[in-house]
Amino acid sequence: MTSLSERIDATTVSDLQARGSQKWADSFGAMGAWIAEMDFGLAPEIAAAMDDVAARAFYGYPPTSLWRELREVTAAFVGDTTGWRIDARQVAGVSDVIHALSLVISHYTAAGSAIVLPTPAYMPFLDLPGALGRELRQVPLARDDDGWHLDLDRLDRALDGAGALVWVNPHNPLGKTYTREETEAVVEIVARHPGVRVFSDEIHAPVLYPGGRHVPYASVNDEAASQAITAVSASKMWNLAGLKCAQLIFSNPADAATWSRGVARVSSHPSTPGMVASIAAYRDGGAWRAEILDYLDGNRRLLAEITAASLPEVGFRVPDATYLAFLDLRALSLEPDPRRFLLTAAGLNVTDGALCGEAGRGFVRLNFATPRPVLRQMLERTAEALDATRTSA
Repeated sequence: MTSLSERIDATTVSDLQARGSQKWADSFGAMGAWIAEMDFGLAPEIAAAMDDVAARAFYGYPPTSLWRELREVTAAFVGDTTGWRIDARQVAGVSDVIHALSLVISHYTAAGSAIVLPTPAYMPFLDLPGALGRELRQVPLARDDDGWHLDLDRLDRALDGAGALVWVNPHNPLGKTYTREETEAVVEIVARHPGVRVFSDEIHAPVLYPGGRHVPYASVNDEAASQAITAVSASKMWNLAGLKCAQLIFSNPADAATWSRGVARVSSHPSTPGMVASIAAYRDGGAWRAEILDYLDGNRRLLAEITAASLPEVGFRVPDATYLAFLDLRALSLEPDPRRFLLTAAGLNVTDGALCGEAGRGFVRLNFATPRPVLRQMLERTAEALDATRTSA
């Protein structure tokens, strides 16, 4: 019987293209490494749950018992994996994190107030405030030999008169996890700006490598709990994005009451299959998660080895979490669009770092949650394309 890693390694580019997911189908024939989803299929426990949904034709509105089970397993998973113990009654279901942020901005912040976002950041977070008629204030992170760091003084200034801070931890696209001390410093700054709320996007928290620790924002102290509304999901770890199911955790009782009084009625609820899949992931997907994290750990190490040996001009810091690599191509003079260079010269479709904010200009985001032979091919193509530019120069 073949192992999970052997089955993953046997998956070819043609197999991935045949699945039809946007990551590969909309990559112009190139290799797909842009959208944040994995190429590893479903955990057997989730596949069995989906088979049961089909067998029962369980596609109607979710019953009260399913809602209760989703809340309970979410609370249990968060507590078991992070140590943050919450009551299941603090959990609510929504379709996805973007919709959740839209609800928080619209119903939990002062009308017209600005939204503050440390960047580089997940691309839709830069677009959504403007779509809601809000000013976006970027706070670029600084990068040095020790990694990426938040400018606390600049954050303090940006929060003056703002409505919300969007906190992304683990950080997309950097793969950074914030320590308790870093988080406590942010909590203290937010507390100096009454009325500012914190939307804490923690959907990548299950994708955490050995030795790493995820510190939920709301868990650090009572002040943080009062500031935050936290978004979690099984979608990134278990590849369930298309099933539309995420959860909000209300650590402030007043926020939970606001939700129950009216916001829940205008929210986009998760799908019934998405709820079933998420329950199976949180409750039964632990063994698959451990195997996939081990495989991803090997991929991130391979990425570090190949960039050091064959792509010396490419800056890369091994992520603490997520399966995203934020590659620094600034030394290669591929402006204004390094992503287009890789697409045309290497047949590799990645995300242009400039879409993540000004702090990401000259970088690209590469998703390394793909079969290892495919990842190796991606990096070899990149090295060949860069070698060709040196030769032509």
